[in-house]
Amino acid sequence: MKQAVIDKRNLELILSDQKAEIESRKSERLCYRQEEQLVDLNSPQAQVVIGVRRCGKSTLCFQALQHMNEVFAYVDFDDERLVGLQTNQLNDILEVLYKIYGDFHYIFFDEIQNVEGWPLFVNRLLRTKLHVVLTGSNAKLLSNDLATHLTGRSSEIPLFPFSFEEYCQIKDVTTQALTTKEIALCRTSFDQYMRQGGFPELLLIKNHRQYISNLVSNVLKRDIEQRYNISYPANFENMANHLLNISPVVPAISELAETFGFKSTHTVRNYIDHLKQAYLLVGVKKFSAKSRTRITQEKLYAIDVAMMNKRENAFAGENLGWRLETIVLLHLIRHCHFEERDVYYLKDRSGECDFVVCDGNKVLQCIQVSYDISNEKTRKREINGLLMAHRQTKCNNLLLLTDHEHEEMDINGVPVTIQPVYEWACNLQRRLGYKA
Repeated sequence: MKQAVIDKRNLELILSDQKAEIESRKSERLCYRQEEQLVDLNSPQAQVVIGVRRCGKSTLCFQALQHMNEVFAYVDFDDERLVGLQTNQLNDILEVLYKIYGDFHYIFFDEIQNVEGWPLFVNRLLRTKLHVVLTGSNAKLLSNDLATHLTGRSSEIPLFPFSFEEYCQIKDVTTQALTTKEIALCRTSFDQYMRQGGFPELLLIKNHRQYISNLVSNVLKRDIEQRYNISYPANFENMANHLLNISPVVPAISELAETFGFKSTHTVRNYIDHLKQAYLLVGVKKFSAKSRTRITQEKLYAIDVAMMNKRENAFAGENLGWRLETIVLLHLIRHCHFEERDVYYLKDRSGECDFVVCDGNKVLQCIQVSYDISNEKTRKREINGLLMAHRQTKCNNLLLLTDHEHEEMDINGVPVTIQPVYEWACNLQRRLGYKA
């Protein structure tokens, strides 16, 4: 059925409402995000902020534009009143924006991938020297459109839910703890963060389970099923929730195909790719000189620990070890993006090391994660995993992250540092030798 055209009078009403909404945010106390440094508002390229729904993309862009202290126009294409907006109406949007805002040189489009034909429109705006900021919740759709129509004219900035430092910032808890009280408050906040996760709105609401359930459902239905015309949505949703339940995991593709009734492993791989592109899952490749191994043996993690169990019928339990490992990975990915470094996992017959941080083919650090190493068998297994990584990579920067233990060790001339995750997460740049 053909969608009705939205007339200019209604467009003006909708966009005026949106202007009032974003103006009201100027009085809010907002969290500074490190990714704001990457938003270059003086660039001739479109600045594209991508990430899972509700992770704070709009707020990040709003803050960056606010700090410019310039007039900017704003459109939220996720507004239900703009559903069905036709490609040929994008110019009507521009006309109405000039009527509402007057002259402007910056324009902010939220969730613009909801409108077909948007890249050509954005390309035209860039040619008129407007500075364009975009957000989107599906990396593949955005990247494909950007590569086709905006080659070299866009800069992509990935955003995740709050890091632990950002979580503490919004709760007024110092991460540079010096006194006994400050250390205790920081550790308490980390315990809360590990169970609650980093979605900003979880700090403001009580019913976390309903919020995360609705969020996952929206991503599956709106960002994946509708866009990719998934043939068997119920099977797909069951598989998606299953992967969130058992993450971190290296999935058995043929087993998933059989369990959820898919005709081929190719379908399963496509569906996993959709989940990654919509930022429900993030993948870590296996450390190997062989490209095929890196591609085919990827380990999957939830994009935030809240996704692991705060859903209806999750039945995943607390599993603090998996949650701690997930938090460490997401911290590494955030910071490695700034320094153009890569994160892998390492596994062979003799053991496993959770993370290997690389600069090209040079290994900078090997990291193992274990919630509790008070059991001697667990402690030995985790340290042996680091020593295995040392033998294979020749890296002497070995780190074992736990919930609360501190120790400096020397094993046959090989140094091993044991440190609590909450402390490491607040000093990550210094610990990895990153620029301050």
